[in-house]
Amino acid sequence: MTALTFQKEKPPISIPGREAARVDTDLPPKLTTTVPREYVHRSSHAEVFLTGCEKHSDTHYTLAGQWPRAHTFFTSPDGLSHDPMQAAETIRQVGLFLAHAEFDVPLGHQFLLWDIHTTTHQEHMDIGAGPSDLTLTANVTEMRRRGARVAEFTLDIGIVRAGQLCAVGGGRFTCLSPATYRRLRGSAGGDKWHNRKPWPSEVRPHTLGKLVPFDVVLSPTEQGRRWLLNPDPRHPILFDHSGDHFPGMVLLEAARQAASALLQPSTLTVSSAHTEFHRYAEFDRPCWIEASLPPTQAAGSPTVLVTGRQGEDVVFTSLLTGTLRLPGAGGTGAHGTP
Repeated sequence: MTALTFQKEKPPISIPGREAARVDTDLPPKLTTTVPREYVHRSSHAEVFLTGCEKHSDTHYTLAGQWPRAHTFFTSPDGLSHDPMQAAETIRQVGLFLAHAEFDVPLGHQFLLWDIHTTTHQEHMDIGAGPSDLTLTANVTEMRRRGARVAEFTLDIGIVRAGQLCAVGGGRFTCLSPATYRRLRGSAGGDKWHNRKPWPSEVRPHTLGKLVPFDVVLSPTEQGRRWLLNPDPRHPILFDHSGDHFPGMVLLEAARQAASALLQPSTLTVSSAHTEFHRYAEFDRPCWIEASLPPTQAAGSPTVLVTGRQGEDVVFTSLLTGTLRLPGAGGTGAHGTP
């Protein structure tokens, strides 16, 4: 990677509340709103989890965010905790937001997410009496430019809630102009789904760690550790906006559900996930999701390796670690490995 270089600084988008001590007390308080939904590539304002940003240096930013008290998708099976996958989605939004708002990447550019990793502290993920206000720190660890444009960057991110570190993670992003993206995709992509097994899935939701069939993204096969990627294309969260391939968050969810299915009848709560994306997951080809247990396992914290394939091509790999709850057991603590 080359040395970090930045264009001229832009006025920061301030975090609500930070300016209150600096303004005339006769003025009305600054109201909280989300960042522009276009900056995080979301169509619905309800799915924007960032509310502001303050720049400290060319490589360090503090952001504000909020997770709703209730979410139709990002919630634990018992409804009492925030979903670890919500931390991953928030990290994705931080990367896209900083690219547009701070790194001068124009709207309309596409992004390649090469990898994303998260570690959550479940004891700090409980849902409280109101929405969870977040303070996020983002550090740029690497940046590469192509001419005057940012071409690639890597972030490390911490998420603090109520003074407690609830998640850490990061990812590596590549920025693509519309023309470059068209050349890269060529004749690939499109809006047609594979026709091997149309939605709805035939699997029971609780075996994948979900409550309702609508949230299931896998269909079973004759092989117990192999599933077909098969989400409902009408899902308003997983498919918030149009695209020409399966979104990365759909693949993350597929990995989580495959790991949960592998560890049945216990319930898996993911504490860490590291996912690498190798190529686009195309709509018009079946994507097979395979889960296995690596030979080395820590007592009480099972690790599952999930691989997505289309034909002979590896689309993504994900390594997930978590804790188990046996059927009928209370709490979310570990109860041994399978």
